[in-house]
Amino acid sequence: MDLIRSSGPISRVELVNATGLTQPTISNIVRRLIDDGVVRETGDTVATRGKPRAMLVINSRAAYGVGIHVGADTLTCVVTDTRGGTVGRQLVAAPADGRPESVAARLATLYHEVTHGLGLPPQSVAGMAVVGPGPVDVTRGRFLALPGREGSVTRGAGLDLTHALTGRLGVPVLVDSDAAAATVGEFWGRQVSRERTFGCLYMNSGIGSGVVLDGALHRGASSNAGKLGHVPIVRDGEPCHCGSRGCLEQYAAPRVLVARARAVRGLTRRLRIRTEDDDARAFDVLARAAIYGDEQARALLDESAAMLAEGAVLLANMWDIDTLVLAGPGFAVAGSIYVTEIRRRLAERAFARDVHNVRVDLSSNPRDSAAIGGAALVLQGSVAPGHGPELAARV
Repeated sequence: MDLIRSSGPISRVELVNATGLTQPTISNIVRRLIDDGVVRETGDTVATRGKPRAMLVINSRAAYGVGIHVGADTLTCVVTDTRGGTVGRQLVAAPADGRPESVAARLATLYHEVTHGLGLPPQSVAGMAVVGPGPVDVTRGRFLALPGREGSVTRGAGLDLTHALTGRLGVPVLVDSDAAAATVGEFWGRQVSRERTFGCLYMNSGIGSGVVLDGALHRGASSNAGKLGHVPIVRDGEPCHCGSRGCLEQYAAPRVLVARARAVRGLTRRLRIRTEDDDARAFDVLARAAIYGDEQARALLDESAAMLAEGAVLLANMWDIDTLVLAGPGFAVAGSIYVTEIRRRLAERAFARDVHNVRVDLSSNPRDSAAIGGAALVLQGSVAPGHGPELAARV
Protein backbone atom coordinates (compact mmCIF):
# COMPACT_ATOMS: atom_id res chain seq x y z
CA MET A 1 0.00 0.00 0.00
CA ASP A 2 2.77 2.44 0.88
CA LEU A 3 4.53 1.76 -2.43
CA ILE A 4 1.32 2.39 -4.36
CA ARG A 5 0.73 5.58 -2.33
CA SER A 6 4.15 7.04 -2.96
CA SER A 7 4.81 5.70 -6.47
CA GLY A 8 1.41 5.42 -8.12
CA PRO A 9 0.42 4.95 -10.80
CA ILE A 10 2.46 1.77 -10.62
CA SER A 11 2.11 -1.61 -12.34
CA ARG A 12 2.11 -5.06 -10.78
CA VAL A 13 5.43 -5.82 -12.47
CA GLU A 14 6.95 -2.72 -10.88
CA LEU A 15 5.62 -3.84 -7.49
CA VAL A 16 7.29 -7.21 -8.01
CA ASN A 17 10.61 -5.51 -8.73
CA ALA A 18 10.28 -3.08 -5.81
CA THR A 19 9.29 -5.65 -3.17
CA GLY A 20 11.09 -8.80 -4.24
CA LEU A 21 7.85 -10.75 -3.88
CA THR A 22 6.77 -13.21 -6.56
CA GLN A 23 4.36 -12.23 -9.31
CA PRO A 24 1.58 -14.60 -8.05
CA THR A 25 1.92 -13.15 -4.53
CA ILE A 26 1.65 -9.57 -5.81
CA SER A 27 -1.32 -10.51 -7.99
CA ASN A 28 -3.14 -12.05 -5.01
CA ILE A 29 -2.45 -9.04 -2.78
CA VAL A 30 -3.54 -6.56 -5.44
CA ARG A 31 -6.70 -8.55 -6.14
CA ARG A 32 -7.67 -8.39 -2.46
CA LEU A 33 -6.95 -4.66 -2.31
CA ILE A 34 -9.11 -4.06 -5.38
CA ASP A 35 -11.91 -6.22 -3.94
CA ASP A 36 -11.74 -4.17 -0.71
CA GLY A 37 -11.99 -0.97 -2.73
CA VAL A 38 -8.71 0.43 -1.43
CA VAL A 39 -6.84 0.22 -4.75
CA ARG A 40 -8.17 0.67 -8.27
CA GLU A 41 -6.87 0.34 -11.81
CA THR A 42 -6.61 3.71 -13.56
CA GLY A 43 -7.60 2.46 -16.98
CA ASP A 44 -4.19 3.54 -18.26
CA THR A 45 -1.81 0.91 -19.55
CA VAL A 46 1.87 0.72 -20.33
CA ALA A 47 2.73 -0.85 -23.67
CA THR A 48 5.16 -3.77 -23.46
CA ARG A 49 6.14 -6.62 -25.74
CA GLY A 50 3.59 -8.81 -24.03
CA LYS A 51 0.28 -8.04 -22.32
CA PRO A 52 -0.28 -4.30 -21.59
CA ARG A 53 0.33 -3.47 -17.95
CA ALA A 54 -2.59 -1.94 -16.04
CA MET A 55 -1.60 0.85 -13.64
CA LEU A 56 -2.63 0.92 -9.99
CA VAL A 57 -3.42 3.85 -7.69
CA ILE A 58 -4.99 4.25 -4.27
CA ASN A 59 -8.74 4.79 -4.52
CA SER A 60 -9.17 8.32 -3.17
CA ARG A 61 -12.74 7.53 -2.09
CA ALA A 62 -11.91 4.35 -0.22
CA ALA A 63 -11.97 6.09 3.16
CA TYR A 64 -11.92 9.51 4.76
CA GLY A 65 -9.96 10.79 7.72
CA VAL A 66 -10.97 13.57 10.09
CA GLY A 67 -8.38 15.72 11.81
CA ILE A 68 -9.08 18.43 14.40
CA HIS A 69 -6.41 20.83 15.60
CA VAL A 70 -6.99 22.17 19.12
CA GLY A 71 -5.66 25.72 19.34
CA ALA A 72 -5.73 28.27 22.13
CA ASP A 73 -8.91 29.92 20.82
CA THR A 74 -10.07 27.82 17.88
CA LEU A 75 -10.77 24.30 16.68
CA THR A 76 -9.90 23.55 13.05
CA CYS A 77 -11.51 20.48 11.49
CA VAL A 78 -10.32 19.08 8.14
CA VAL A 79 -11.54 16.01 6.26
CA THR A 80 -9.27 14.40 3.66
CA ASP A 81 -9.66 11.54 1.24
CA THR A 82 -7.35 8.54 1.06
CA ARG A 83 -4.82 10.32 -1.14
CA GLY A 84 -4.62 13.34 1.17
CA GLY A 85 -6.88 15.70 -0.76
CA THR A 86 -8.93 18.07 1.40
CA VAL A 87 -12.68 17.57 0.95
CA GLY A 88 -13.96 19.74 3.79
CA ARG A 89 -12.85 22.31 6.40
CA GLN A 90 -14.48 24.15 9.26
CA LEU A 91 -13.07 26.59 11.82
CA VAL A 92 -14.96 27.28 15.06
CA ALA A 93 -14.25 28.99 18.35
CA ALA A 94 -12.98 26.80 21.18
CA PRO A 95 -15.17 26.64 24.29
CA ALA A 96 -14.76 29.83 26.27
CA ASP A 97 -14.49 28.10 29.64
CA GLY A 98 -11.69 25.77 28.43
CA ARG A 99 -12.89 22.91 30.64
CA PRO A 100 -11.91 19.44 29.35
CA GLU A 101 -15.52 18.23 29.28
CA SER A 102 -16.57 21.31 27.29
CA VAL A 103 -13.76 20.73 24.79
CA ALA A 104 -14.74 17.07 24.35
CA ALA A 105 -18.39 17.98 23.79
CA ARG A 106 -17.48 20.63 21.22
CA LEU A 107 -15.19 18.19 19.38
CA ALA A 108 -17.99 15.64 19.11
CA THR A 109 -20.42 18.27 17.82
CA LEU A 110 -17.89 19.54 15.30
CA TYR A 111 -17.22 16.01 14.02
CA HIS A 112 -20.93 15.41 13.41
CA GLU A 113 -21.48 18.84 11.82
CA VAL A 114 -18.66 18.38 9.32
CA THR A 115 -19.19 14.73 8.37
CA HIS A 116 -22.97 15.14 8.07
CA GLY A 117 -22.54 18.37 6.13
CA LEU A 118 -20.31 16.58 3.62
CA GLY A 119 -22.77 13.70 3.37
CA LEU A 120 -20.17 11.08 4.32
CA PRO A 121 -21.58 7.62 5.12
CA PRO A 122 -20.51 6.66 8.67
CA GLN A 123 -18.75 3.52 7.46
CA SER A 124 -16.58 5.56 5.07
CA VAL A 125 -14.88 7.48 7.92
CA ALA A 126 -11.75 5.65 9.08
CA GLY A 127 -11.54 7.66 12.30
CA MET A 128 -10.70 10.99 13.86
CA ALA A 129 -7.43 12.37 15.21
CA VAL A 130 -7.27 15.30 17.61
CA VAL A 131 -3.93 17.08 17.67
CA GLY A 132 -2.46 19.86 19.79
CA PRO A 133 0.79 21.18 21.22
CA GLY A 134 1.16 18.40 23.78
CA PRO A 135 2.65 16.80 25.71
CA VAL A 136 0.47 13.81 24.87
CA ASP A 137 -0.10 10.29 26.11
CA VAL A 138 -0.77 8.59 22.79
CA THR A 139 -1.35 5.16 24.32
CA ARG A 140 -4.19 6.41 26.54
CA GLY A 141 -5.39 8.98 24.00
CA ARG A 142 -4.87 11.87 26.36
CA PHE A 143 -3.53 15.42 26.30
CA LEU A 144 -1.46 16.06 29.42
CA ALA A 145 -1.85 19.82 28.95
CA LEU A 146 -4.09 22.22 27.09
CA PRO A 147 -2.96 25.20 25.01
CA GLY A 148 -3.27 28.55 26.77
CA ARG A 149 -4.36 31.82 25.22
CA GLU A 150 -0.82 33.19 25.16
CA GLY A 151 0.68 30.15 23.51
CA SER A 152 1.78 28.40 26.69
CA VAL A 153 0.33 25.15 27.96
CA THR A 154 -1.53 24.49 31.19
CA ARG A 155 -0.14 21.35 32.75
CA GLY A 156 -2.50 19.25 34.80
CA ALA A 157 -5.50 20.24 32.67
CA GLY A 158 -5.72 16.73 31.26
CA LEU A 159 -8.05 15.85 28.41
CA ASP A 160 -8.80 12.14 27.95
CA LEU A 161 -10.29 12.11 24.47
CA THR A 162 -10.20 8.47 23.41
CA HIS A 163 -12.34 7.47 26.38
CA ALA A 164 -14.64 10.48 26.03
CA LEU A 165 -15.21 10.33 22.27
CA THR A 166 -14.78 6.83 20.87
CA GLY A 167 -18.07 5.50 22.19
CA ARG A 168 -19.89 8.73 21.42
CA LEU A 169 -18.75 8.90 17.79
CA GLY A 170 -18.53 5.21 16.90
CA VAL A 171 -15.15 5.62 15.17
CA PRO A 172 -11.55 5.21 16.37
CA VAL A 173 -10.17 8.38 17.99
CA LEU A 174 -6.45 9.16 18.09
CA VAL A 175 -4.62 11.86 20.04
CA ASP A 176 -1.24 13.17 18.91
CA SER A 177 0.96 16.25 18.85
CA ASP A 178 0.46 18.88 16.16
CA ALA A 179 4.09 18.66 15.01
CA ALA A 180 3.89 14.87 14.60
CA ALA A 181 0.62 15.16 12.70
CA ALA A 182 1.94 17.87 10.39
CA THR A 183 4.98 15.72 9.62
CA VAL A 184 2.87 12.73 8.60
CA GLY A 185 0.47 14.94 6.67
CA GLU A 186 3.23 16.51 4.60
CA PHE A 187 4.85 13.11 4.01
CA TRP A 188 1.55 11.53 3.00
CA GLY A 189 0.16 14.36 0.90
CA ARG A 190 3.40 14.92 -1.01
CA GLN A 191 3.62 11.21 -1.89
CA VAL A 192 7.14 11.10 -0.49
CA SER A 193 8.93 7.78 -0.98
CA ARG A 194 9.63 5.80 2.18
CA GLU A 195 13.23 5.59 0.98
CA ARG A 196 13.71 9.26 1.85
CA THR A 197 14.58 10.60 5.30
CA PHE A 198 11.91 13.25 5.67
CA GLY A 199 11.80 16.04 8.23
CA CYS A 200 9.30 18.72 9.17
CA LEU A 201 9.70 21.90 11.21
CA TYR A 202 6.41 22.98 12.75
CA MET A 203 5.82 26.45 14.18
CA ASN A 204 2.66 27.74 15.78
CA SER A 205 2.81 29.35 19.20
CA GLY A 206 5.74 27.03 19.86
CA ILE A 207 8.24 25.07 17.78
CA GLY A 208 8.28 21.33 17.11
CA SER A 209 9.59 18.88 14.56
CA GLY A 210 9.15 15.38 13.23
CA VAL A 211 11.13 12.84 11.20
CA VAL A 212 9.85 10.00 9.01
CA LEU A 213 12.19 7.02 8.68
CA ASP A 214 11.42 4.10 6.34
CA GLY A 215 7.90 5.42 5.87
CA ALA A 216 7.05 5.66 9.57
CA LEU A 217 7.16 8.57 11.99
CA HIS A 218 9.92 8.31 14.59
CA ARG A 219 8.04 8.56 17.87
CA GLY A 220 10.48 7.92 20.70
CA ALA A 221 9.64 6.16 23.97
CA SER A 222 6.35 7.98 24.58
CA SER A 223 5.50 9.48 21.17
CA ASN A 224 6.79 12.87 22.31
CA ALA A 225 9.90 12.97 20.12
CA GLY A 226 10.85 16.04 18.13
CA LYS A 227 10.44 18.82 20.68
CA LEU A 228 13.02 20.98 18.96
CA GLY A 229 11.67 24.09 20.60
CA HIS A 230 12.78 22.77 23.97
CA VAL A 231 16.41 22.26 23.02
CA PRO A 232 18.45 24.77 25.08
CA ILE A 233 20.42 27.15 22.87
CA VAL A 234 21.40 29.74 25.51
CA ARG A 235 23.07 28.59 28.70
CA ASP A 236 21.15 29.79 31.77
CA GLY A 237 18.87 31.71 29.41
CA GLU A 238 15.20 32.61 29.70
CA PRO A 239 13.10 30.20 31.81
CA CYS A 240 10.71 27.99 29.84
CA HIS A 241 7.39 26.47 30.90
CA CYS A 242 8.92 23.03 30.22
CA GLY A 243 11.18 23.52 33.26
CA SER A 244 14.41 24.18 31.37
CA ARG A 245 16.12 27.47 30.50
CA GLY A 246 17.33 29.00 27.26
CA CYS A 247 15.07 26.91 25.01
CA LEU A 248 14.85 27.71 21.29
CA GLU A 249 11.16 28.60 21.70
CA GLN A 250 12.05 31.39 24.11
CA TYR A 251 13.97 33.20 21.36
CA ALA A 252 12.39 32.26 18.02
CA ALA A 253 8.68 31.49 18.59
CA PRO A 254 5.99 33.90 17.31
CA ARG A 255 4.66 34.78 20.78
CA VAL A 256 8.17 35.82 21.85
CA LEU A 257 8.59 38.04 18.79
CA VAL A 258 5.22 39.64 19.46
CA ALA A 259 6.28 40.39 23.04
CA ARG A 260 9.49 41.97 21.77
CA ALA A 261 7.57 44.00 19.19
CA ARG A 262 5.27 45.33 21.90
CA ALA A 263 8.35 46.45 23.83
CA VAL A 264 9.65 48.54 20.89
CA ARG A 265 8.38 52.05 21.35
CA GLY A 266 5.85 53.02 18.70
CA LEU A 267 6.17 49.84 16.63
CA THR A 268 2.83 48.23 17.47
CA ARG A 269 1.01 51.55 17.07
CA ARG A 270 2.59 52.07 13.67
CA LEU A 271 1.71 48.53 12.59
CA ARG A 272 -1.78 48.82 14.13
CA ILE A 273 -1.30 45.89 16.47
CA ARG A 274 -3.85 46.41 19.22
CA THR A 275 -3.40 45.60 22.89
CA GLU A 276 -6.31 43.17 22.77
CA ASP A 277 -5.00 41.30 19.70
CA ASP A 278 -3.97 37.74 20.41
CA ASP A 279 -0.45 36.61 19.59
CA ALA A 280 -1.46 34.75 16.42
CA ARG A 281 -3.04 37.82 14.79
CA ALA A 282 -0.29 40.13 16.04
CA PHE A 283 2.40 37.88 14.58
CA ASP A 284 0.65 37.78 11.20
CA VAL A 285 0.65 41.60 11.15
CA LEU A 286 4.31 41.69 12.18
CA ALA A 287 5.27 39.11 9.55
CA ARG A 288 3.36 40.95 6.83
CA ALA A 289 5.15 44.19 7.73
CA ALA A 290 8.49 42.37 7.48
CA ILE A 291 7.59 41.08 4.02
CA TYR A 292 6.68 44.59 2.87
CA GLY A 293 9.95 46.09 4.02
CA ASP A 294 9.44 47.45 7.53
CA GLU A 295 12.99 47.49 8.92
CA GLN A 296 12.12 46.95 12.59
CA ALA A 297 9.70 44.12 11.84
CA ARG A 298 12.18 42.53 9.42
CA ALA A 299 14.95 42.64 12.03
CA LEU A 300 12.79 40.66 14.46
CA LEU A 301 11.85 38.07 11.81
CA ASP A 302 15.45 37.76 10.61
CA GLU A 303 16.65 37.03 14.13
CA SER A 304 13.96 34.38 14.58
CA ALA A 305 14.84 32.82 11.22
CA ALA A 306 18.53 32.70 12.16
CA MET A 307 17.73 30.94 15.42
CA LEU A 308 15.40 28.48 13.72
CA ALA A 309 18.00 27.81 11.04
CA GLU A 310 20.35 26.64 13.79
CA GLY A 311 17.62 24.23 14.87
CA ALA A 312 17.28 23.02 11.28
CA VAL A 313 21.01 22.30 11.10
CA LEU A 314 20.74 20.34 14.36
CA LEU A 315 17.81 18.34 12.97
CA ALA A 316 19.61 17.65 9.68
CA ASN A 317 22.82 16.58 11.38
CA MET A 318 21.07 14.28 13.84
CA TRP A 319 19.00 12.42 11.25
CA ASP A 320 20.83 13.07 7.97
CA ILE A 321 17.57 14.22 6.42
CA ASP A 322 17.32 14.91 2.70
CA THR A 323 13.97 16.73 2.67
CA LEU A 324 12.70 19.36 5.11
CA VAL A 325 9.28 21.02 5.01
CA LEU A 326 8.23 24.06 7.06
CA ALA A 327 4.64 23.81 8.30
CA GLY A 328 2.37 25.53 10.79
CA PRO A 329 0.64 28.92 11.13
CA GLY A 330 3.94 30.57 12.09
CA PHE A 331 5.10 30.16 8.48
CA ALA A 332 1.82 31.19 6.82
CA VAL A 333 2.78 34.82 6.09
CA ALA A 334 6.57 35.10 6.20
CA GLY A 335 7.51 31.53 5.35
CA SER A 336 9.76 32.75 2.53
CA ILE A 337 12.03 34.53 5.05
CA TYR A 338 12.50 31.32 7.02
CA VAL A 339 12.92 29.09 3.95
CA THR A 340 15.60 31.35 2.49
CA GLU A 341 17.63 31.49 5.70
CA ILE A 342 17.32 27.77 6.44
CA ARG A 343 18.38 26.86 2.90
CA ARG A 344 21.41 29.12 3.19
CA ARG A 345 22.44 27.80 6.59
CA LEU A 346 22.06 24.14 5.62
CA ALA A 347 24.08 24.69 2.43
CA GLU A 348 26.89 26.15 4.55
CA ARG A 349 26.79 24.04 7.71
CA ALA A 350 25.00 20.72 7.26
CA PHE A 351 27.50 17.97 8.08
CA ALA A 352 26.70 15.89 4.97
CA ARG A 353 26.49 18.87 2.59
CA ASP A 354 29.29 17.49 0.42
CA VAL A 355 27.40 14.22 -0.01
CA HIS A 356 23.87 15.48 -0.63
CA ASN A 357 21.76 18.61 -0.52
CA VAL A 358 18.83 19.09 1.85
CA ARG A 359 15.71 20.14 -0.02
CA VAL A 360 13.77 22.78 1.94
CA ASP A 361 10.17 23.58 1.01
CA LEU A 362 7.25 25.46 2.50
CA SER A 363 3.99 23.64 3.17
CA SER A 364 1.28 24.37 0.59
CA ASN A 365 -1.15 24.93 3.47
CA PRO A 366 0.81 25.99 6.58
CA ARG A 367 -2.18 27.05 8.68
CA ASP A 368 -4.10 23.79 8.36
CA SER A 369 -1.11 21.44 8.23
CA ALA A 370 -1.69 19.97 11.70
CA ALA A 371 -5.39 19.25 11.09
CA ILE A 372 -4.62 17.80 7.65
CA GLY A 373 -1.91 15.73 9.29
CA GLY A 374 -4.37 14.42 11.87
CA ALA A 375 -6.54 13.09 9.07
CA ALA A 376 -3.43 11.59 7.44
CA LEU A 377 -2.56 9.80 10.70
CA VAL A 378 -5.92 8.09 10.65
CA LEU A 379 -5.65 7.10 7.00
CA GLN A 380 -2.07 5.89 7.34
CA GLY A 381 -3.07 3.65 10.22
CA SER A 382 -6.07 2.41 8.26
CA VAL A 383 -4.72 1.71 4.77
CA ALA A 384 -0.98 1.33 5.40
CA PRO A 385 -0.72 -0.81 8.57
CA GLY A 386 2.75 -0.89 10.07
CA HIS A 387 3.57 2.65 8.99
CA GLY A 388 1.08 4.53 11.12
CA PRO A 389 -0.67 4.27 14.51
CA GLU A 390 -2.76 1.22 15.26
CA LEU A 391 -6.47 1.97 15.05
CA ALA A 392 -8.87 0.51 17.56
CA ALA A 393 -11.76 -1.52 16.25
CA ARG A 394 -14.83 0.49 15.24
CA VAL A 395 -17.34 0.70 18.09
